[in-house]
Amino acid sequence: MRNQALRIPEGNVAASFVRHLEPTLLPDPKRTVIRPFLPGDPDPFRVEGKPRGDRIVARTLAMSDDEVQALVEIIIDGLGSRHREVPALLLRRFDEVAGQLKLDSDVSDQRKMLIGGYFSAEYSFEAAALFNPSIVAHPDQSVCPEGGIRFVLSLRGIGEGHLSSVTFRTGTWGPDDDDLVIDAPSHQGVPPLIEQPDPELVRQIGADALIQLNCGDAREISETVLFPVIESQNRGIEDLRLVRFREDDGRETYIGSYTAVGSEGARQELLQTDDFRLFHMHPVGGPVAGGKGMALFPRKIDGQFAALFRHDNENLWFAKSDTPLEWNDPVRIMTPEFPWEFVQIGNCGSPIEIDEGWLVITHGVGIVRSYCLGAALLDRDDPTKVLKRLPEPLIQPDGETWDGYVPNVVYSCGGLVRGRTLLLPYALADDMTTFATAPLDDLLAAMR
Repeated sequence: MRNQALRIPEGNVAASFVRHLEPTLLPDPKRTVIRPFLPGDPDPFRVEGKPRGDRIVARTLAMSDDEVQALVEIIIDGLGSRHREVPALLLRRFDEVAGQLKLDSDVSDQRKMLIGGYFSAEYSFEAAALFNPSIVAHPDQSVCPEGGIRFVLSLRGIGEGHLSSVTFRTGTWGPDDDDLVIDAPSHQGVPPLIEQPDPELVRQIGADALIQLNCGDAREISETVLFPVIESQNRGIEDLRLVRFREDDGRETYIGSYTAVGSEGARQELLQTDDFRLFHMHPVGGPVAGGKGMALFPRKIDGQFAALFRHDNENLWFAKSDTPLEWNDPVRIMTPEFPWEFVQIGNCGSPIEIDEGWLVITHGVGIVRSYCLGAALLDRDDPTKVLKRLPEPLIQPDGETWDGYVPNVVYSCGGLVRGRTLLLPYALADDMTTFATAPLDDLLAAMR
C-alpha cells in the first residue's frame, strides 16, 4: 500500500470536468541501449603518455586469437537477444575509439570487436523512472482511424546514476475522446550516431555549436534514445518540450526545448527534427539561457519567434526573437496568485493555439513543495496579455498513486488538442506517466 499523498484543499475545483484515462506508462529496466564507455584515471594516478584506454587496449592485443574469439562470442551471445547487428555495433565503436586513442586499425575484425566491447556499456535508460511527457502530432497520419490522430510522445527516462535521457512512444487518440492507444515499444534501444552537420546548414541556422545526431538505425520511433552526448549534457537531458512548428511558408518541423545539465550547471538547448531520425541540437543564448522551462510557440508572432520561460524560477516570462537561438529582453507576464502556486509558477509545454487565444498549461508549486497543474489563456495577438487563468488546480496530487520518487508532484511538458478536447499526458511523482482529457469549453469556463 502506498502512503496517502498530501491533499490540496479543494474549493471550486476545476478538475471536476477532467477525465482520467487508463493507460499508465511505467519504467522498464529491460529496455537498454549500448552507449560509449571510456574510463579514465583519477588525477593522482594519471600516467603521462599512457592513458587508461591505451592500457586496456594493450591487454587485449596481448591475448591469443582463441581467447579473443571466445570473448567475442560471449559478447555477441549476451547482447544478441536485446540488440540487432551486434558485430557491426562493436566495429563502429572500435572506429570511434581508434580516433580518440590513435589506435592502429591494422588488426583483425575479431580484435576490433573485442576492443569495441571493452569501450561500450549497456545502459538501462528508463530503469528508475519514465515521466514528464510532451506530445505532438505524428509526422505520418496515413495509418489513423477517421476522426483520430496519431501522435508522438516524448518522455524523460532516468537510469543508472540518475542520468536523464529522452525516449519516445507513439500512439493513436480518437475518434472518441476515451479512445487512447499507446503502441507497445520496441525491445530495441538504438543509440544515435554523432555526425558532422552540413556546413551550409550550420551557416543557415547560424549556430556556433551544432550537433547532428543520426538515429537512422532505428526501425521505429520508440527505438530512438537521445542520451547525453556532449559535455554540456553529461549529467542529463531533462524535460523535452516538443512543438510542431509551422514555418512562414507552411512547412512544418518539430522543435524541442530541453534543459541540458552539465558539470558547469544547467542551460537551455534546442533540438530540431523533421522525422525523428535526424536531429540537430544547439544551445540557446541570452539572459534566459541559464534558466529552465523554455517553450516555443508553434508559429511566429508578428514575424518573430516567441517563447515562454521560467526565467527567475518563480514567474512566467515571455520573449520574442528573430532567431530561436538567442533570446533577450524577456517580459514577466504571470506571477503567483493562488495558494497552490505561491512558491513558483511556470509553463508545462508550448502554448496551444485555439479559437479563443493561446492555451497554456501551467504548473504551480505550493505547500510542502507540492506541484499542481493549472491553465491560463493568453491573447492571440499579444501573448503578454493574460486574459484569464484557473483559480484552482486542473490536476493535483491526490489519492494513493501520487507518491513515488518525488512525492506530491504532477507535471507535464505539453498537451495536444483535437477538436474541442485537450489530451494531457502527465507524470506522477517523477516516477510514471498517465493521461487525462478535458473539454475546452469547460476548461475555459472555469477560468477567471
